[in-house]
Amino acid sequence: MKLTDSQKEIIKTEVEITAVRSSGPGGQNVNKVSSKIELRYKPSSTQAFCGEQLVLLNEQLTAHLTAEGYLIITAQESRSQIQNRESAINKLFALIEKTLTVKRKRISTKPTFASVTKRLDKKRQHSIKKAFRKKNNWE
Repeated sequence: MKLTDSQKEIIKTEVEITAVRSSGPGGQNVNKVSSKIELRYKPSSTQAFCGEQLVLLNEQLTAHLTAEGYLIITAQESRSQIQNRESAINKLFALIEKTLTVKRKRISTKPTFASVTKRLDKKRQHSIKKAFRKKNNWE
Protein backbone atom coordinates (compact mmCIF):
# COMPACT_ATOMS: atom_id res chain seq x y z
CA MET A 1 0.00 0.00 0.00
CA LYS A 2 1.36 3.40 -0.97
CA LEU A 3 1.23 6.20 1.59
CA THR A 4 -0.66 9.30 0.56
CA ASP A 5 0.89 12.75 0.82
CA SER A 6 -1.43 13.66 3.70
CA GLN A 7 -0.40 10.53 5.63
CA LYS A 8 3.27 11.36 5.04
CA GLU A 9 2.75 14.90 6.34
CA ILE A 10 0.98 13.60 9.47
CA ILE A 11 3.78 11.11 10.11
CA LYS A 12 6.42 13.84 9.66
CA THR A 13 4.73 15.93 12.39
CA GLU A 14 4.53 12.95 14.78
CA VAL A 15 8.21 11.97 14.39
CA GLU A 16 10.83 12.97 16.97
CA ILE A 17 14.21 13.61 15.35
CA THR A 18 17.44 13.98 17.29
CA ALA A 19 20.97 14.49 15.98
CA VAL A 20 23.82 12.63 17.66
CA ARG A 21 27.49 12.14 16.97
CA SER A 22 28.12 9.71 14.16
CA SER A 23 30.71 7.00 13.78
CA GLY A 24 30.64 7.25 10.00
CA PRO A 25 32.90 9.07 7.52
CA GLY A 26 34.20 12.53 8.23
CA GLY A 27 37.57 12.20 9.95
CA GLN A 28 38.05 14.63 12.83
CA ASN A 29 34.80 16.28 11.83
CA VAL A 30 32.99 13.30 13.41
CA ASN A 31 34.13 14.43 16.86
CA LYS A 32 32.70 17.93 16.41
CA VAL A 33 29.49 17.57 14.39
CA SER A 34 26.30 15.69 15.22
CA SER A 35 25.35 14.34 11.81
CA LYS A 36 23.78 10.97 12.73
CA ILE A 37 19.99 11.10 12.90
CA GLU A 38 17.87 9.10 15.32
CA LEU A 39 14.24 9.09 14.34
CA ARG A 40 11.66 7.99 16.95
CA TYR A 41 8.11 7.15 15.90
CA LYS A 42 5.28 5.72 17.99
CA PRO A 43 2.95 3.84 15.63
CA SER A 44 0.36 3.07 18.34
CA SER A 45 -0.54 6.75 18.81
CA THR A 46 -0.53 7.89 15.19
CA GLN A 47 -3.35 9.82 13.54
CA ALA A 48 -2.29 8.84 10.01
CA PHE A 49 -4.02 5.44 9.93
CA CYS A 50 -7.46 4.01 10.68
CA GLY A 51 -8.25 1.03 12.94
CA GLU A 52 -7.44 -1.93 10.68
CA GLN A 53 -4.22 -0.40 9.39
CA LEU A 54 -3.19 0.53 12.92
CA VAL A 55 -3.71 -3.03 14.16
CA LEU A 56 -1.73 -4.43 11.21
CA LEU A 57 1.06 -1.91 11.80
CA ASN A 58 1.34 -2.76 15.52
CA GLU A 59 1.27 -6.53 14.83
CA GLN A 60 3.98 -6.44 12.17
CA LEU A 61 6.32 -4.01 13.93
CA THR A 62 6.31 -5.53 17.43
CA ALA A 63 9.82 -6.96 16.95
CA HIS A 64 11.14 -3.51 16.01
CA LEU A 65 9.54 -1.56 18.87
CA THR A 66 11.19 -0.56 22.14
CA ALA A 67 9.62 -1.23 25.55
CA GLU A 68 7.90 2.19 25.38
CA GLY A 69 6.46 1.37 21.95
CA TYR A 70 8.79 3.52 19.85
CA LEU A 71 10.22 2.56 16.49
CA ILE A 72 13.80 3.85 16.25
CA ILE A 73 15.44 4.38 12.86
CA THR A 74 18.96 5.71 12.46
CA ALA A 75 20.76 7.16 9.45
CA GLN A 76 24.47 7.99 9.30
CA GLU A 77 25.39 7.25 5.69
CA SER A 78 26.17 10.84 4.82
CA ARG A 79 28.30 13.57 6.39
CA SER A 80 25.32 15.90 6.05
CA GLN A 81 22.69 16.03 8.77
CA ILE A 82 20.03 17.11 6.26
CA GLN A 83 20.71 14.15 3.95
CA ASN A 84 20.65 11.77 6.91
CA ARG A 85 17.31 13.26 8.03
CA GLU A 86 15.81 12.65 4.59
CA SER A 87 17.28 9.16 4.52
CA ALA A 88 15.78 8.28 7.92
CA ILE A 89 12.35 9.59 6.92
CA ASN A 90 12.47 7.64 3.65
CA LYS A 91 13.45 4.49 5.58
CA LEU A 92 10.45 4.99 7.86
CA PHE A 93 8.08 5.45 4.92
CA ALA A 94 9.47 2.36 3.17
CA LEU A 95 9.10 0.27 6.33
CA ILE A 96 5.50 1.41 6.86
CA GLU A 97 4.57 0.77 3.22
CA LYS A 98 6.13 -2.70 3.36
CA THR A 99 4.31 -3.45 6.61
CA LEU A 100 0.91 -2.35 5.31
CA THR A 101 1.21 -4.31 2.05
CA VAL A 102 -0.94 -7.41 2.35
CA LYS A 103 0.68 -10.43 0.77
CA ARG A 104 -1.49 -12.34 -1.67
CA LYS A 105 -2.05 -15.97 -0.90
CA ARG A 106 -0.41 -18.32 -3.36
CA ILE A 107 -2.73 -20.47 -5.41
CA SER A 108 -1.12 -23.82 -6.09
CA THR A 109 -1.34 -25.10 -9.65
CA LYS A 110 -0.58 -28.38 -11.37
CA PRO A 111 2.16 -28.62 -13.98
CA THR A 112 0.98 -28.86 -17.58
CA PHE A 113 1.21 -32.12 -19.51
CA ALA A 114 3.82 -30.60 -21.85
CA SER A 115 6.05 -29.48 -18.96
CA VAL A 116 5.86 -32.93 -17.33
CA THR A 117 6.83 -34.72 -20.55
CA LYS A 118 9.64 -32.21 -21.20
CA ARG A 119 11.04 -32.78 -17.70
CA LEU A 120 10.89 -36.56 -18.08
CA ASP A 121 12.59 -36.37 -21.50
CA LYS A 122 15.42 -34.31 -20.03
CA LYS A 123 15.81 -36.83 -17.20
CA ARG A 124 15.96 -39.68 -19.72
CA GLN A 125 18.59 -37.86 -21.80
CA HIS A 126 20.66 -37.17 -18.69
CA SER A 127 20.41 -40.81 -17.65
CA ILE A 128 21.61 -41.97 -21.09
CA LYS A 129 24.54 -39.53 -20.94
CA LYS A 130 25.54 -40.88 -17.50
CA ALA A 131 25.16 -44.48 -18.67
CA PHE A 132 27.66 -43.93 -21.50
CA ARG A 133 30.25 -42.76 -18.97
CA LYS A 134 30.25 -46.10 -17.15
CA LYS A 135 33.31 -48.30 -17.55
CA ASN A 136 31.52 -51.41 -18.92
CA ASN A 137 30.13 -49.48 -21.93
CA TRP A 138 33.62 -48.89 -23.32
CA GLU A 139 34.49 -52.57 -23.62
